[in-house]
Amino acid sequence: MRSRLAARSARLLLAATAVTALAVTTTACDPEDNAEAIGAGASAGASAGASAGASAGSSDDKGGSNGSSGTGSSGGSSSSSGDKGGTSGSDSGSGDKSGYGQSCGTNDLDLTVTWEAQPISHYRVTAKAKSGITCYLDVNTPSVSFGSNASGVASPVGQGGEDPIKLSGSAVAYAGINPKTTTGEGGVQFDHVIVATTEDDPNPADLELPDMATVDKPIVTNWSTKANETIPVIP
Repeated sequence: MRSRLAARSARLLLAATAVTALAVTTTACDPEDNAEAIGAGASAGASAGASAGASAGSSDDKGGSNGSSGTGSSGGSSSSSGDKGGTSGSDSGSGDKSGYGQSCGTNDLDLTVTWEAQPISHYRVTAKAKSGITCYLDVNTPSVSFGSNASGVASPVGQGGEDPIKLSGSAVAYAGINPKTTTGEGGVQFDHVIVATTEDDPNPADLELPDMATVDKPIVTNWSTKANETIPVIP
């Protein structure tokens, strides 16, 4: 019995000794392991922090670059827009037609054409300055043509007229056109007549006739402030 108890006590002592040794060994290793784990974590954290900082710095640089680019672009655009605005203002100012003493261009005038049966059949052109315009008919004879062919150009007959004629407000000037001065059935029909203050006027007026005109060797009078002086007669 004692022998069994002694053997059991010996085994327990050996087991306790083994447990103690194992605990000491474990305790002795833990600090180093922990230190290594902590060092590895710190290294990883430092590496991550450095990476994050570099990334943030790069992002800041890009942001600064973008901001600089955006500001420059915006400024250039504003400058360009301002320049265009100045040009537009200049163009608008050059279109002013309110001055006095200028020669009448065709686009300064309101032109109408009527058919007159007496004392001979002819067309009468009436010219009046547009609202706000004062100008002078420096060239006494209007340029008149039917179509674009030379055969449709009206020849001046030198009747009537003052030189120059001032047009402003309600003042008007007249010119007479005879589209056909030949006898017989010959001629070409037109429903419009082209009228301009000069031969080289860049803006001639294309006027619709009251009816179809048979045209053959047409003639035109001078401008006059008196309608009865603009009855076209072959000299």
